[in-house]
Amino acid sequence: MKVKTRSFTKSNKKIIKKRGTHLLARKKFCRFCTSKVKTIDYKDVKRLEAFVTERGKIVSSRFSGNCAKHQRRVVEAIKKARFLSLLPYIR
Repeated sequence: MKVKTRSFTKSNKKIIKKRGTHLLARKKFCRFCTSKVKTIDYKDVKRLEAFVTERGKIVSSRFSGNCAKHQRRVVEAIKKARFLSLLPYIR
């Protein structure tokens, strides 16, 4: 009976994660739901800049904490603002 062994080189080393090292993340709340904002306006550039990275990418709802409904509206507003050159596509 042969036993297969595997040697690891520098390029394909296994990364072992320790159990119990996860930090507890605080629950994120949608900014728009908590402040009861009715509409998300594409002309409100200051508010939309919070949802765009330095490189110009739109931040996902995972990181921003937005609910699905408001994230869709934020993305739509950012795209409109980019089209009208209120926000840059790339920084």
